[in-house]
Amino acid sequence: MIPGVQDAAAWKALQTTVVAPVGPWARLDVVDATGSTNADLAAAAAQGAPDRSVLVAHHQTAGRGRRQRTWESGPAEGLTFSLLLRPTPVPPQQWGWAPLIAGLALVLAMEDYRAPASVATLETGLKWPNDLLLGPDQRKGAGILSEVVPGGDAGNALVVGIGINVSTPEAELPEGGTSLLAQSVRRSRPDVLGDVLAVFASLEDDWRAARGDAARAGLLSGYRQRCSTLGREVRVALPGDRELVGVAEDVDDDGRLVVRGPDGSSTTVAAGDVVHVRPV
Repeated sequence: MIPGVQDAAAWKALQTTVVAPVGPWARLDVVDATGSTNADLAAAAAQGAPDRSVLVAHHQTAGRGRRQRTWESGPAEGLTFSLLLRPTPVPPQQWGWAPLIAGLALVLAMEDYRAPASVATLETGLKWPNDLLLGPDQRKGAGILSEVVPGGDAGNALVVGIGINVSTPEAELPEGGTSLLAQSVRRSRPDVLGDVLAVFASLEDDWRAARGDAARAGLLSGYRQRCSTLGREVRVALPGDRELVGVAEDVDDDGRLVVRGPDGSSTTVAAGDVVHVRPV
């Protein structure tokens, strides 16, 4: 048995809480192991799986990040899951907001986490477009990968994959990474998932109600407030082996990063890997 899977009762209780008719999610499936939860939900979407399906894996062996990177989670140490969305009221050109909504949900869910016997809350931030930063050193605690996939007869769908370092020991973390445990926060994976799913559903309800208008839904102001990238000098790796260096000035209505270069000109970036160079 995979370590940590013994808490089957907690996962069952979570399913009862978050799945309709009690909760806002259509289904929540939990598997012992898989290659990629994103790939599995993409396949399910093509077969007509319902809007707001959730897939969780205790162990993921071929997880994917941005730019075709691979990532493998330790058994039952991380929380790896994917969400299938069919946000029909939202124009497809606004679907780029999906990973930003996921990031905002992660921050909001964890802003009140406290270390045992401590009055201090967990320090959180977002690195545009898809990383959750934790602790005073702002190390990576979670990553997000959003994909548009064929959705069967209902048209295209969104799959949002999220990986959170929950109980990975400090000694086993990669350089620049952290976990809730390393930040002295002890919370079970079912509890963390329940927190994130509740906040994500609420934010996404607002997004759908606003027909994708992130400013009207309050998402833009919330994201800007928590985005650690803004105000920093950044280096952005762009498609075609190009690089942009400048100061991150804003996130626009479409969720794109606005970078001011050394010559004072502004460039809008829709996708790219960002490195925080230094605070400004």
